[in-house]
Amino acid sequence: MTEIVGNQETVNQKLWGGRFSQSTDKLVEKFNASIDVDKRLYESDIEGSIAHLKMMAKQGIIPQDEAVTLIAGLGKVKQKIENNEITFSASLEDIHMHIEDALGKVTGDVARKLHTGRSRNDQVALDVRIYLKKETRIIIDLLTGFQKALVKMAQNHLDVIMPGYTHLQRAQPILFSHHLMAYYEMFKRDIERFQECLKRIDVMPLGAAALAGTTYPLDREFTKEVLLFSKVSDNSIDSVSDRDFVMEFISHAAICMIHFSRLSEELILWSSSEFSFITISDSFTTGSSIMPQKKNPDVAELVRGKTGRVVGNLVAILTVMKSLPLAYNKDMQEDKEPLFDTVDTLKICTDVYTRMFENIQIHKDQMYAACKQGFLNATDLADYLVSKGMAFRQAHAVAGQAVSYALNQGKELNDMALEEFKTLSELIDQDVYAFIAIDKTIARRISYGGTGFDNVKTAVGKAAGELGV
Repeated sequence: MTEIVGNQETVNQKLWGGRFSQSTDKLVEKFNASIDVDKRLYESDIEGSIAHLKMMAKQGIIPQDEAVTLIAGLGKVKQKIENNEITFSASLEDIHMHIEDALGKVTGDVARKLHTGRSRNDQVALDVRIYLKKETRIIIDLLTGFQKALVKMAQNHLDVIMPGYTHLQRAQPILFSHHLMAYYEMFKRDIERFQECLKRIDVMPLGAAALAGTTYPLDREFTKEVLLFSKVSDNSIDSVSDRDFVMEFISHAAICMIHFSRLSEELILWSSSEFSFITISDSFTTGSSIMPQKKNPDVAELVRGKTGRVVGNLVAILTVMKSLPLAYNKDMQEDKEPLFDTVDTLKICTDVYTRMFENIQIHKDQMYAACKQGFLNATDLADYLVSKGMAFRQAHAVAGQAVSYALNQGKELNDMALEEFKTLSELIDQDVYAFIAIDKTIARRISYGGTGFDNVKTAVGKAAGELGV
């Protein structure tokens, strides 16, 4: 044993320590360790190790009885971790070395055979894929649950009319249910993206070893079947250096969080006294420490804020990977913090929004009243003139003149007398009032995908059928 002066200690026997004559500096040991982050991979690591042992026994790489002993030992290690009976230490670096060390204490020297035919490089790639497969499926289920909340709200408010906005200015009347279904479509695309991403997560890399494969007669197809992967990775170098699936997952998560953030912004506006379109339940709001009247939409604000974290995580993982040569590099240890944070953030945001939506009160009359101000039926006045034979460009100009006139008179279009309309065009007659009525403007939006009553009812029904609600 070699004694080292200063900030180093006696050489310790790390799993990789055979080549080294000096022990790791304690600060480097702390800096190098990832156990504080990757310990949550313990279940995936043990699952992968059990499959690896079954394959090695089948191939005669290790005796069957030793595989049985090690598999039973891994079960005990799992229990110890879950019972908080294992102390995590930076000296053992990561979850892989902790599990192997704990296994040695349970089974003895035979535990040293566990790492035969593999490297931590393919091992960690496997662990992350096992973990992310499970979490992606959970997220898909959570997003589907939120879609159900959206559709149920749409079903319960099919006749509610609200202002539609462009540039955050009142534009045209729309159905509130139609607005909700726009978000249904967004989250439907999110689910589709995660489902596609699953195909690229669902690749089994174990057997690539450090980067070049191994001399042992591994049956990678067998390991794949045990672990329920869809395919085996084709190139050993790519197997250990690929984090595309992590970047892709976080990218999809960032887009999904953007959708939640956009919805958050609208809920925050709608719940303000300036809009008063909705009331969010007290269970999902907070108060002020100084202003007793306040009721703050903190859930929506936090979701909007947490979007920045997920977008930041995407930038982080892209930056980590952007200049890495093949194959594995220690930089890639930095993939887990943004990944884990993204998974946790998206899951809780989706879950809390689903529960919050069940407790939102819709103010139908307030929404409808808002449609009566701001000339939301100006386009319909132009359409009315077109129905009388006027070219649309000319009709648009006449409708604009009508708006200008009404503004100067402090009126809405519906308040103008027929004589006032006729000063703008003799084509306008008494039937104009029925034509530009709010309900009628909704009913006439008959183009596929539009806000017409029948269109939206059909769309909501189709979505309900897809979701089983």
